[in-house]
Amino acid sequence: MNAREAIEVAKGHFVEIFADEGITEVGLEEVEFERDDSVWSITIGFRRAWQHLAKPGAFSVSPPVRTYKIVKIRDSDGTLVTIRHREVPAALMKPLPVPEADPTPAPAVSGAEELVVDPDDGDDNRVSVRYLTANYGSDMPVETLVRRLEREEIFLPEFRRRLGWSQGQASRFVESLILGLPAPGIFLFREPDTRKLLVVDGRQRLLTLSSFYGGRVGEREFRLTQVGEDFEGKTYRDLSEEDRRALDDTIVHATIVHQDEPAGDRSSVYSVFERLSAGGGVLQPQEIRSCVYRGPFLALLEDLAQAPDWRRLYGPASSHKKDEEIILRFLALHNALDDYASPLKGFLNGFVQRHRSWTADAGPPFPKQFHAAVTLVAERIGRRAFRPERALNASVADAVLCGVAHRFEIDRAPDDSRWAPAWEELLERLQSQALISGSTAQENRVRKRVTLAREVFAAV
Repeated sequence: MNAREAIEVAKGHFVEIFADEGITEVGLEEVEFERDDSVWSITIGFRRAWQHLAKPGAFSVSPPVRTYKIVKIRDSDGTLVTIRHREVPAALMKPLPVPEADPTPAPAVSGAEELVVDPDDGDDNRVSVRYLTANYGSDMPVETLVRRLEREEIFLPEFRRRLGWSQGQASRFVESLILGLPAPGIFLFREPDTRKLLVVDGRQRLLTLSSFYGGRVGEREFRLTQVGEDFEGKTYRDLSEEDRRALDDTIVHATIVHQDEPAGDRSSVYSVFERLSAGGGVLQPQEIRSCVYRGPFLALLEDLAQAPDWRRLYGPASSHKKDEEIILRFLALHNALDDYASPLKGFLNGFVQRHRSWTADAGPPFPKQFHAAVTLVAERIGRRAFRPERALNASVADAVLCGVAHRFEIDRAPDDSRWAPAWEELLERLQSQALISGSTAQENRVRKRVTLAREVFAAV
């Protein structure tokens, strides 16, 4: 990839991972290509919401606080390698004038990630649930694993089918199996309804094997590289019969799990995904839901996220499904506010579980609710609707969409000239009551925010 492409990819990773930090003024500082490792090293500067800013139009007395991170991504496929803090000497930070804020949000830039402020419930990760699970081990030859992957008896969601390892890393893994070194185990979840096995841990190893047997990695032929001379440049078909047999017969131990308690949900699998992703910041909550709760309802969210009016309000599609999560939040709070209990992630997971097999004929009218609210907000309020400042605020989106959807349930024609003034009133009251910052997922704050929006828009 070229430098411009690398910058866009790096910013996308950065914005998604730091979405809960209230980051603003994200900007490029430096770009460097590290040829030895084929890695882009991109320094990004930004501010957090709590960091000092001078008053509009004034010069800062002391240097404005700005934070810097070095984002490293692979040149081959844009996979995130690391995000590290960069210290900048105070002597290099000169006082700068702070321009007066432009009240009009900047238009979406094609291909760039949207900045989303989502101050989640601070207690989300401190809620402990005890599970009763059953698991058993299964030893499978590599050839069997690959064939079952081809038949999708063992499966990965579509968005997780991209190999993140470099070709050198993947080649060395294949070489280690041919040489007779033990293969690390994998972790699978058996779906009760389909009996298929969802890959929870071991994705890169399985994708590597599938790619090597298939002969392709992305658009390139998969030839072993950075390995011993006996294997350098070889495809699976080029291996000797003995080496192919050694690879085919290598045993991989699979731990297969299913949840017994709590009954009727998949929260233990969600928790495993979440904990395995915590170290590398790989998967965001909606991505995990797309793995664990796949079905017609999540397919509906993906479809709704493509609506032109939604794209106009939200901006470019999120590579980590944050846009789909905001749609989920709206539908869940609009239809099940009385059932809301923190943590927010648990509430959303439960809503998805209950509606996982949604159908247009028998299920709630989710598409109608969504399109009616989003079309009106796009036409009467516009892109600013979810943005008290430049960044999209998830809690504002909840309130606005729930309030507008509730107004459609009132049997009285609205005064269309009142939508924009009502939005301005709502935003002022949300801000004055501190309902869209801090621990926004607390039960009393969620209910108060949605109830206030319904009250304000009911008067339109």
